[in-house]
Amino acid sequence: MTTPEAEPTQPQTPDPGPATAGREAPDGAGTAAGQEGAARPEDRLEKAVRAAEQALIEYEIAVETFRVEVENFSRLHHQKLGPMYARLDELDAEIAEALAARSGDPEDRRRADEARARVMPMPGVEELFHGWMDGDGLYPEAAAMLTDQSVRPPQRVRPSDEARKLYRELVRKSHPDLAQDDQERGRREEFITRVNAAYARGDEPLLRELSDEWAAGPVAEQRWPSKSEELYARLEWLSQRKELLSVVARELEEGAIGAMLRMAPDDPDQLLDEIAEQLLAQVTEREAELARLTA
Repeated sequence: MTTPEAEPTQPQTPDPGPATAGREAPDGAGTAAGQEGAARPEDRLEKAVRAAEQALIEYEIAVETFRVEVENFSRLHHQKLGPMYARLDELDAEIAEALAARSGDPEDRRRADEARARVMPMPGVEELFHGWMDGDGLYPEAAAMLTDQSVRPPQRVRPSDEARKLYRELVRKSHPDLAQDDQERGRREEFITRVNAAYARGDEPLLRELSDEWAAGPVAEQRWPSKSEELYARLEWLSQRKELLSVVARELEEGAIGAMLRMAPDDPDQLLDEIAEQLLAQVTEREAELARLTA
């Protein structure tokens, strides 16, 4: 993000014509003109700071929105495909063990042990797969999916369009970077934390309540630094903040879930369905191979 540095157009002072030539300027006019000229560098810095702050807020909104999308898609991915991945790992281990039992080869035994070690242990699986599996095996919903039967859709968290709109409006109004003192910044940071939590849950009613709460609260006075050194320091901080956000955005985009979202930005559910079909075909192949080995 390039920090905006647009300079305001400076009005041109009219050249005095014959009607004004020789007249004395009104008292204080020369002093006022000198003060205006001296203030212009700070005015340009102030405009740059305001533009950079708003641009950074928009960037933070975009990064946070993408983070929520990645987390929600990751949760749905684990819920829908996790049992299939676990089943494939188990089948691979059983096939390797059947091969080792048949051949008695130490190398086959080693490969079987490695395959068994890759199988996810039962403790903690229920938490990981959000109710699809426990220590006794697959839940009925997961088993139904593996046998191509109808299955209850997994719980998902996807903010509505109205929730997205409310979230953006709240962040623009209450962002901590708009605070003018430490006390106001603390109030805004506490409030924006609650806004982010509500948005992550897709809680539209709570976002409406937070919007009303902010509207009823104190309105921050828009005051800006007047010293050039303070404005330069502010621009430097905004630049550093943007770089940190760029790192977060890059990590999200380069992660496995982010890459999957980029593959199908308009219909990620369809992508999950396609992957599920591929995994189901692999499960069928592994089961047939295991049946052949153990027959």
